[in-house]
Amino acid sequence: MSIEIADGEDRPEPVTDADGTAADASGVRSTADGGIVAQLRLDHSRLFLAPALRQAPEITVEPDYWTEPEPGRTVVFVTAHGADLEAFETGLETDPTVTDPVLVDRYPDRRVYRVTLTDRAVTFTAATAAVGGRLLDCSSCRVGWRLQLRFPDRDRLVAFNDYCRERDVSITVDHLRVSDEDDDGVVALTDKQQELLAVAHEEGYFEVPRGISQDELAQRLDVSKSAVSQRLRRAIGELCEQTL
Repeated sequence: MSIEIADGEDRPEPVTDADGTAADASGVRSTADGGIVAQLRLDHSRLFLAPALRQAPEITVEPDYWTEPEPGRTVVFVTAHGADLEAFETGLETDPTVTDPVLVDRYPDRRVYRVTLTDRAVTFTAATAAVGGRLLDCSSCRVGWRLQLRFPDRDRLVAFNDYCRERDVSITVDHLRVSDEDDDGVVALTDKQQELLAVAHEEGYFEVPRGISQDELAQRLDVSKSAVSQRLRRAIGELCEQTL
């Protein structure tokens, strides 16, 4: 392989919300009340990493974070899970949506890469922020990317849909639900995270001593141990944000 091996990496600056519609007593605009949570699938031949993903359909990729080290240059760190990582790396080398792929970390069941976006890539993060949406979860799927997004209202969701249609991005809605003041506080959890938490709770993962290990959870759900670890961390983090 000709992918460079990195010595280290820099962490990005925190990302802020894009827009708001109301203001509290301090003057801070807010879209925290109400809204729509949408689970979507996006597909386009030039979606970010889509060409590489098509060469390794069994791989699951999750963006870790992205940053702009200099104007006009966007760098993205992604974690790839699966058995056919060599095929994914081969795809990275010829993927027109990215350049300068670098392997920054290697683990038994996953690898972390750093890539730089090209101007040929079709992306969705900027569009999400531009219409006031928030990216709750993102992972690759066989037909592109699976997203969970929260929009302040229906009009923002329609605006995001229009953005995709104008760029010939296929958008499939898997699930929609309204988030309101009576919500149960887990609006940011994906279906996979909810399934994992439910199984973990039922099998005694949170008890002392534990009734099931992460390895056993991974076997039950037919995923890697690292996927279990990441989903647990993100799910618990979201629950803490909603309840503390």
